[in-house]
Amino acid sequence: MFKKILIANRGEVALRIIRACRELGVATVVAHSDEDRDSLPVRLADESFCIGPAAPSRSYLSIPNIVTAALVTRSDAIHPGYGFLSENIYFAEICERCHVTFIGPRPEVIAAMSDKAVAREKMAAAGLPILPGTNRALRSLEEAQELALEIGYPVILKAAAGGGGRGMRVVTTEAELSQIFPTAQAEAQSAFGNNQLYMEKYLERCRHVEIQVMGDNHGTIVHLGERDCSIQRRHQKILEEAPSPAMSAAERLRLGELAVRGAQAISYSNAGTLEFLRDDDGNAYFLEMNTRIQVEHGITEAITGVDLVKEQIRVAAGERLSFTQDDVLPSGHAIECRVTAEDPDQDFAPRYGAIRRCIMPGGPGIRIDSHLYAGYEVPIHYDSLLAKVIAWGRSRDEAADRMERALAEFCIDGVPTTIPFLRRVIGDAEFRAGDAHTDFVSRLASAQAQ
Repeated sequence: MFKKILIANRGEVALRIIRACRELGVATVVAHSDEDRDSLPVRLADESFCIGPAAPSRSYLSIPNIVTAALVTRSDAIHPGYGFLSENIYFAEICERCHVTFIGPRPEVIAAMSDKAVAREKMAAAGLPILPGTNRALRSLEEAQELALEIGYPVILKAAAGGGGRGMRVVTTEAELSQIFPTAQAEAQSAFGNNQLYMEKYLERCRHVEIQVMGDNHGTIVHLGERDCSIQRRHQKILEEAPSPAMSAAERLRLGELAVRGAQAISYSNAGTLEFLRDDDGNAYFLEMNTRIQVEHGITEAITGVDLVKEQIRVAAGERLSFTQDDVLPSGHAIECRVTAEDPDQDFAPRYGAIRRCIMPGGPGIRIDSHLYAGYEVPIHYDSLLAKVIAWGRSRDEAADRMERALAEFCIDGVPTTIPFLRRVIGDAEFRAGDAHTDFVSRLASAQAQ
C-alpha cells in the first residue's frame, strides 16, 4: 500500500479522496491553487502544497507543477479525481516516467477511450451495439453532409477528444449542418485543443444509462450495476439514480455483461464507466467510456456497499479487487442531486460570492459530499458544484421522499443555487413515475415558462 498520495484536485472530490486515504492509513497531500488556500480539503489533509495561482492553466492543469509537488513531498502516487487532468494521457505518462503511480488506467487505455471515434470502433469490435455513425474523425463538411444523409437526420456532432457534454451539437437539417459544423470545430478546438469531430444518429427520446466497472492489474473486471443519468441540461447531469427505474433484471444483467466485455477488450484496470443511450424499446447503444471515477459514484456505493475510491487506491497499489462479481448484491435505491452555484431562472448561469450561512441536511439515508462551510468564498475560476446530496431508501419512493426532505432542509445563503429547481424535479409527477428521459429538463423549463 502507498504511504502518501498527492491529490491533484479540489472541492468535494479532494475531500472524498482524503477520507478514503484516512481509512486506509495513507497520508495525504493536497495540491491546491492560491485561490483554494483556505479550502476545507487543504485544512483536512495531512499536508498541502500550493501549485500556482487561481487560473487552472497555471495550477490544476499544470503538469510540471503537480508532478514537482509529488516529488518534493515524496508522494508515492497521484489521485487525479475527476475533471482537470484525470483523463490526460500525457499526465499519466509523465507520472509513469517519474515513478509516481497514476491512480487510474494505463496511458494507452486512456488514449484509446479519449478518442471517441476510436472508442466506438473498439467497442463495436468487442460486440457492443453502437449507434449508426462514424468510427473516425470527419475530414470535411462535405463528408459530414454525405454521412448525415446516409444516417438520416437528426444527427449529433461530437468532439472526438471531448467529454462532459462539451462540444455537442444536434443538427436537424443539411442547411443547419453547414452553419454548425465550423462552429462545433471551433468549440472542440477551444475546449480540448483538438478540432476533430465525429457524427452519430441522434435519439430524440432516450435515457442515458451508464455501467460502473472496476478492474485490477491481475485480469479481474467486474461491474457494479447501472446508473440512470437522464436528467440533464445541455448534456450536463443534474440528478442521477441507481438502479434505473426503466430496466428489467434481464436487461440489467445483459448490459452489465456487455460493459465487462468492453472493458476486457482493452484490458481495463481501475474505476471506469461505460455510458449508453437506451431507447424505449430497451435497445442500448454504447456512447463513450470515462476512464476515471465519476461525480455520481456515490449512488453506486450506496446500493452496493463498495467504497470505489478505496478500491481505486488498492488496485493502483497492485492489490487484487476485494470482491468478486458474485459479491455485488445491490440493495435498495439511491438518488443523487448535484447542488451547484447557478441560477436556474437565468438559464443556469454560474454565480459566485461568499457563503454567509450553510445548514447541511441529515437523517436516515442521507449522505452529503461537500466542501462548503460558512464563510467559504465560491470562486469564479472553477466548476460550480457545491455539494452532492445522496439519498438511499429501501425503495425508489423512499429514496425520493428522503431526498425531498433533505433538499427542504438544505440551506445555503450567499449565492443562488439549484436547490429550488431540484425540489421541483423531485416533486414532478413524471420523475416520480420513473418516466424521465433526456429531454426532461427542457420540457420542465418550457412548462414553467408557459
